[in-house]
Formats: sequence, structure tokens, C-alpha cells
Amino acid sequence: MIVYDLECQDGQHRFEGWFKSSDDFANQRQRGLVTCPYCASANVDKAVQAPRLARKGNQLPETGSAQSKHAAPPAPFPGPPAPVANAPLPPQAFEMIQALAKMQAEALKSSRFVGDKFADNARAMHYGEREAEVIHGQATVTEAKELLEEGIGVMPLPLPVVPPEQAN
Repeated sequence: MIVYDLECQDGQHRFEGWFKSSDDFANQRQRGLVTCPYCASANVDKAVQAPRLARKGNQLPETGSAQSKHAAPPAPFPGPPAPVANAPLPPQAFEMIQALAKMQAEALKSSRFVGDKFADNARAMHYGEREAEVIHGQATVTEAKELLEEGIGVMPLPLPVVPPEQAN
């Protein structure tokens, strides 16, 4: 996936867009499928942006003290996010996101974090190799598609979850 900072040329609104490739962006833009979420203009182009460099695969993230593997889910948002491109988040949108965060946090209380072993655990439960329980974790897009093709119900969480060992 490629993340582009996009800019509406009519209203000078800035926003983010995710695409499979630069050709996918060009194709969608040409067909008028890329529109400004603020004013619905299709006059959208890539904004000037700094490069986003990912950490190398062999670099370990900095770790603090050891955390319990069964730490409580993250707390709901403490306040509204900063405005994006001079367009603050409407209060109704913030309230909806906050309600969604509360529902997700409540659901995760009865779920066990299994990290990157999500696909293995989901398969084992589906095929009766281990007792069923509610779990959450990480899976690649390929793993998620394979699970769905096997008839194993999975879905992404609407909001990011910090793994227990990274929670502060």
C-alpha cells in the first residue's frame, strides 16, 4: 500500500489516500474516483510531502519495562484530534469515534491478544484443534484472505490496538 498526501485544488483541502500502487492512484484519479472528502471536488492531486521511511526489518523497536501480556486495552481518546489542514473534526464525528473506541475497548476486555499468531490460533480453533475463545492479534492481508477462503470469520478492528508489550 502507498499512502499519499492529497490536496483538493479547488478548496485547498488536504487529506490522505491509500492506494495499491501509483498506477492505481492515476487510474482512479482519471476515472474521477478520487474526490475531496470536504467539498467532493474531483480536482485532486498529490500534495508535496516528505518521504515516509519505514524502520528496517532487522531493527528492533525501543522497549521499555516489561508489560503484562494481558494488559488492559487502550483507553478511549482523551480529547479531539488536532485539526487537519485547518479543518477541525466536527464534534459529531469526534463523539462517534469516541463511542466506537469505548465499544472496542469493552469488546477487547474479553479477548486475548495473540500477536502475530492470530491466523494459526484462528485456524486451530476453527478445526477443533483447541478450545474456542475470543482472540485478537495481527495478520497480514494474505493471511486474512486465506482465513476467509477457509470459512473462518475474521475482521479488522476499526481502531488501532497497541500490543500489550508496547503499552505504557
